[in-house]
Amino acid sequence: MTIDLSSPLVLDGGLSNELAARGHGAGGELWTAGLLVADPAAIGAAHAAYVRAGADVLITASYQASFAGFARRGVERAAAGRLFGDSVRLARAAADAAAADGRRVLVAGSVGPYGAVLADGSEYRGRYGLSVAELVAFHRPRIEALAAAGPDLLALETVPDAVEAEALLRAAEGCGVPVWLSYTVAGGRTRAGQPLADAFALAAGDDRVLAVGVNCCDPDEVSPAVEIAAATTGKPVVAYPNSGEEWDAAGRRWRGTARWAAASALAWRDAGARLIGGCCRVGPERIAELATVLGDPR
Repeated sequence: MTIDLSSPLVLDGGLSNELAARGHGAGGELWTAGLLVADPAAIGAAHAAYVRAGADVLITASYQASFAGFARRGVERAAAGRLFGDSVRLARAAADAAAADGRRVLVAGSVGPYGAVLADGSEYRGRYGLSVAELVAFHRPRIEALAAAGPDLLALETVPDAVEAEALLRAAEGCGVPVWLSYTVAGGRTRAGQPLADAFALAAGDDRVLAVGVNCCDPDEVSPAVEIAAATTGKPVVAYPNSGEEWDAAGRRWRGTARWAAASALAWRDAGARLIGGCCRVGPERIAELATVLGDPR
C-alpha cells in the first residue's frame, strides 16, 4: 500500500484520555494495553470516536505492551502475541467502518520505548543503561508481533534517546512495514539531551522511514523541531504533541495548563509536517478541530 503524504493526514489523539472519558482506567505497566485483556470493545469504541472526529490515522493500543508485562498478567507468550495482533485488528475494524463511507483510514502499530514498559516515567528520561543490542532484543519481538497483524505502518514513538532510536530502527529491519520515528523532546533536544539534528539524522538515509518528528512533548517545542527534522532528513514530518500539561510520574497525574491548539497545525504543516495530531490529553473534540483547520471538515 502506498501512503501519500503530499498533503497532511490527521492523526488521532490520546487513547488513554478517551478511554478514561468513557469510564475505563488505564494504568500500570500495560497502560491501555491492559484493556486488550480486560475490555477490548472499549478500545474499539475509542478508535471509532477518533474516526468520527476526522482522524485519517489510528494508533494502536500497544504503546506500553510487552511480552513480559503480559506474562505478569498471567498471559502466556502465544496468547500475548495474539493480543499484540488484536491491537491492530481493533483499529482496523474502526478503519474498515470508515471505508464503507468512502474514507481511507490507516492503522499505525504503536511501538513505545523501553522506558514506557517500566511504567515509571523513564520514557521522559532515556539513558536506561542498556546497550543497543539489548534494546534490539527487547523491541524486535514486539515489532514482529505487530507487523504480523498487518498494520499500514509502525509508529516508533515517544523515543527519548537517540540510542534507543538506533535500536528501534534495527529491530524493525525486515518487518516489511514502513515506520515513522518520533522523539519526545524538551528544551530543543531529545529527553536524553542529544541535539535534534543528530537524532533525526539517524533516519535520513533510511527508505523504510516514512516520516520523522516529535510527539508527547509541549506544543511549543513542535515548530522548531519540525523545521530541524525537515532540514536534516528531507522527509515528511510527524507532529503530535500532548496538551502541554506535564505528567507527574510519582503522583500519577497531569499538572499544568493545556495549550494544544488546532490552529498551530498550520505553521507545522507549512514547515513540513504531514502527519499531524495530538498525544496525551488531546481528545476527539480537539482532533475534530484539527481536521477542520487542515481543510477536511467532514
